[in-house]
Amino acid sequence: MTTKVKICGLRTAETLEAALAGGADYVGLVFFARSPRNVSLDEAATLAAMARGRAKVVALVVDADDEALARIAAEVRPDLFQMHGAETPGRVAEIKARHAIPVMKAIKVETAADAREALAFKGAADLILFDAKAPKGLAGALPGGNAITFDWRALDGVAAEIGDWMLAGGLTPGNVAEAIRLTQAPAVDVSSGVETAPGEKCTELIRRFLAAAKAGKGV
Repeated sequence: MTTKVKICGLRTAETLEAALAGGADYVGLVFFARSPRNVSLDEAATLAAMARGRAKVVALVVDADDEALARIAAEVRPDLFQMHGAETPGRVAEIKARHAIPVMKAIKVETAADAREALAFKGAADLILFDAKAPKGLAGALPGGNAITFDWRALDGVAAEIGDWMLAGGLTPGNVAEAIRLTQAPAVDVSSGVETAPGEKCTELIRRFLAAAKAGKGV
């Protein structure tokens, strides 16, 4: 089965179109002020309209309050919310019920014990995203998109219990095929790995990443 791909942190029509043309299954829009990939509601609504019907639109938030989520839901109309903060299983279930929008929950992984925290979200989240945990003391660390990988063996024996899940963390056009081979990830997510600088997506890197992930081999 062909691996599904999410291109996250898109901010321009040009890079969004490159993702869609390359066969992206999900496109991610970031609503987190500290991120270089942050977009306004107006920008996001325009990009979401371009993508609607061609890929699933994912709204990434970090411990967002009810008012912010309501505005995103109304103005952007995402297909999924991506919870990338310290949201609890109860909070995830509450958000899903309140907005009738599926929820993806990010689990930040360094060890196998970290990965097993995903099990608490069974029944609450529709999709689990395994991302790399930023090392303590990393200057300017963000909740995600830090260009850091983790030991994929941490997912052994956990991913199979989860259901739908996605792999993230330091993926690039050069390593995504190996990541898929080793983890059997049904879906992968990239942000910094297709950038020339933080927040600056490259259409050629997007094309190469999608080709590598879909073909299962590096390009």
